[in-house]
Amino acid sequence: MTTTPRRTVLAAAVAAAVGTTASIGQGAAAAGGPAPGRPKASTIQNKSWRTAAQWRSGTADGVGVVTGARPGVTFRRAAGTVDYADPHTGTTRTWEYATWLSPRQRAAVPASELITSWNADTPAGTWLRVEVRGTYTDGTDSPWYTLGIWAAGDGDIRRTSVDDQADGKSSVWTDTFSIDDAAAGPLLASWRLRLTLYRAPGGDAVPTVWLLGAMTSAVPDRFEVPASVPGPAAGVELTVPRYSQNVHVGRYPEYDNGGEAWCSPTSSQMIVESWGRAPSAEELAWVNPEFDDPQVCHAARQTYDYQYAGCGNWSFNAAYAATYPGLQAVVTRIASLADAERLIAAGIPLITSQSFHEAELDGAGYGTAGHLMTVIGFTAEGDVIANDPASDDNEAVRRVYRRRQFENIWLRTKRYDAAGQVRGGTGGVCYLYYPTRLTAAQREALAAVGIA
Repeated sequence: MTTTPRRTVLAAAVAAAVGTTASIGQGAAAAGGPAPGRPKASTIQNKSWRTAAQWRSGTADGVGVVTGARPGVTFRRAAGTVDYADPHTGTTRTWEYATWLSPRQRAAVPASELITSWNADTPAGTWLRVEVRGTYTDGTDSPWYTLGIWAAGDGDIRRTSVDDQADGKSSVWTDTFSIDDAAAGPLLASWRLRLTLYRAPGGDAVPTVWLLGAMTSAVPDRFEVPASVPGPAAGVELTVPRYSQNVHVGRYPEYDNGGEAWCSPTSSQMIVESWGRAPSAEELAWVNPEFDDPQVCHAARQTYDYQYAGCGNWSFNAAYAATYPGLQAVVTRIASLADAERLIAAGIPLITSQSFHEAELDGAGYGTAGHLMTVIGFTAEGDVIANDPASDDNEAVRRVYRRRQFENIWLRTKRYDAAGQVRGGTGGVCYLYYPTRLTAAQREALAAVGIA
């Protein structure tokens, strides 16, 4: 489990943003209690650029389109130079840059949140920045907000989110653009992404981005979600390695000290390896040889956000997974447990984000303000089979959680903590990691959850 204060603040902000939207709220829930009956479905939209034609639809200054098996954009020529003062190293260096600007994308309905994803290769001497500018329903524009300064490694710059970005209508909480007051408005009507690629002046190495996109959502305010019935994945369990975050307690304080802070990279590593990918011996050479499961330490380092001071940045975890050959990754929301079953039935495990107090999830043995775990299957009765990294050892990672309890703690946007205080929930946030070469069933399952 991970209960870092800043993620707790983010969850509270999310609940405030999406939990009071009168147009999609559910009466009693908006007033602070569970809503009777079936609530209105979540409104979730994913948009990404990943084909050559899609990349050409944007506005390029110094970038070129890469074709072939994995289309993308790459650095072709310098549009200019800029001095970047790294706040985490105290050094300032000059970099060449090139930019790509997406077409304007209209949200399916006025949205209260946006989370970006990118899949990229940044060899030594290169890095990237992802920004968003929103247009509100009142016709005004937000500033250009930074949603990630990122490199796969940490030798050139320190991977970081950016704090203190707000304009009185919206704010950025680590990895999430969030409307400040969705009840009063305005909401997010449309948006554009700006991608800036950097390289050392005169260098030969260039960054390449294969996927860039965002998920917008307007999730109904809900303490409770409708109960679902077992579907096509009943009795299906995928083969996924088991790793415990707790065996790493006290390791690498510079990467948030292991243990409960490492649920996200531990989950990410389990799913990466389920697809047959793993870091090389050379990549793991820095890890203390006395430590077991060094790949988990590696994942923590490669997802660490130096501003957030933790490994739980959603976008950074997806970007890490996509550094492995033949894998792509996105952060999204899912509207129902039935959607998760479609993915499992097609062979795609998922990483879910949830918060709960101990009595709400039988068998967990803990409560948390925010925790990532993997969903790897369903029992014949439809209960959830999870690889939960908040376990004492690797053998204890596999858990079976009651279906009704799991779907509610994952999909709700508001909850009561053990003391009866109202807290936030993530409303179905999950990471999806899957191959670039998909089967027909996998393509259909992804399309069913809005990933085309």
